[in-house]
Amino acid sequence: MKNKNVHQYGPQTMAIHGGEPARHGVGAPVGTPICRTSTFTFSSTAEMKRWAEGKSKAYIYSRYGNPTLSVAEGKIAALEGGEAAVVTASGMAAISSALLGVLKCGDELISTAQVYGGSYRLMRDVFPDMGIKVHQVGTDLAGLEELATPRTKCLYVETPTNPTLRLVDLDKAIKFAKRHKLISIIDNTFATPVLQNPLGMGFDIVVHSATKALAGHSDVIAGVAVGNKHRMERVRHMVIDLGGSMDPEAAHLLLRGIKTLGVRVERQCLNAMAVAKFLGKHPQVARVHYPGLASHPDHKLAKKQMRGFGTMLAFDLKGGLPAARRFCDRVQLFLLAASLGGVESLVILPIYSSHYNMSAEELKRAHVSPGTVRVSVGLEDAEDLIRDLQQALA
Repeated sequence: MKNKNVHQYGPQTMAIHGGEPARHGVGAPVGTPICRTSTFTFSSTAEMKRWAEGKSKAYIYSRYGNPTLSVAEGKIAALEGGEAAVVTASGMAAISSALLGVLKCGDELISTAQVYGGSYRLMRDVFPDMGIKVHQVGTDLAGLEELATPRTKCLYVETPTNPTLRLVDLDKAIKFAKRHKLISIIDNTFATPVLQNPLGMGFDIVVHSATKALAGHSDVIAGVAVGNKHRMERVRHMVIDLGGSMDPEAAHLLLRGIKTLGVRVERQCLNAMAVAKFLGKHPQVARVHYPGLASHPDHKLAKKQMRGFGTMLAFDLKGGLPAARRFCDRVQLFLLAASLGGVESLVILPIYSSHYNMSAEELKRAHVSPGTVRVSVGLEDAEDLIRDLQQALA
C-alpha cells in the first residue's frame, strides 16, 4: 500500500494489499497485470543517460527490474517489515546473492550446521573455492564466541531448521552479530512472515525460498531477500550480475499465492499439530520433530519467538530406513515429492532429497537419520490425513 498514513495492518491484510499500487478509480485492475516484456523504451538519449548515471528509476530490461516484480517485492517487504525486497529466480538465487553481496575472498562466515541442504552444499562445496571460509555452530549456538575472528563478516542462521525443526534463539544470535559487527542473515522459509519477523528483532537480511509457503501452490520456483534499501541494492546488483532474476510470469504466480498466505498458514498449522499429536502416540514412531509438542527440545523457545508452531514436521521411524521407505511407498493422500509449503501434503526422505550426498557425520550434525521422514502438511481435512498415516504405518 502506498498510503503511509495508514496504521500497521495484520499479516493477512498485508498479504492482500501490501505493495499494491492505488486501485481506487474507474477501470483500475484489481489483479496485478503481467508485464511480459524483456525490454523497455526510452523517450530520448538524455533519459537513457540519466538512467546510466543512476538518476532515474526507469525500467530498462527485465533482468534489472520489471513492474510485476516490483509489486511482488513491495508486498513481501511489507509482510516482513523491511524497507525493500529483491525477488529472484529461486530460493538458492536469493541465498547465494545475499551471501555474496556480503562476502569476498578472504572473508569468513559463521553458519548454523543445520540448514537446508542446498545452502549447506553452497557453503561446503562452492565457498572454499572462492576463498571464503565457513565455520559451523549448532542451533544452540554453543561455542559461538570462539568462532569469531577479525575476518568474520557474516552470521547465517535458519530457524526452524530443515528438516528437523530445531530453533535458534534469535535474540542471542542478533546480540552476538551486533557485538562483532557482523551482517546477520536468516532463512525464514519454514516460519513464513506470518509466524516470525526477524528484521524487527534486529536481523539485517531475511531470505526465503518463495517457492514454498509464499507461493503456496507448487507451481513456481522463486526466491526473495528482504532488508533495508542499502543492503537490497547490493543484493540486486548481485542478482543482475549473476543472472538469477525472476520472470514476470513467476512474479504473477507468486503474487497470487501470497494473497492467501495468512489463511493457508493458519489452517496448515492446525493440521500440523493434529498430525504431530497422532504420530507422537504411534508405536512405530520413535520421535516426532514439531515445535508445537511439549516434548520438542525448543518448545519454550518457539512459544517465545514465534506466533505459531509452523506447517512442517518430521518424524523418525523405529525401523530406520526400511520402515521409512515402506511408509513413503504406501501413502495415498500424502504425495511423495520434494519441496514444501504448498496446499498439498507431501512426504519425503531427506537423505534422498535435501540432504543427499552427505556423510554420516554431516547427517548427525544436521540431526537427520536414515529413518527420518519430513512432512509438509497441506490444507486437506486433518481426519483424512490421519487416516492415510494410519494405513501407511499399518
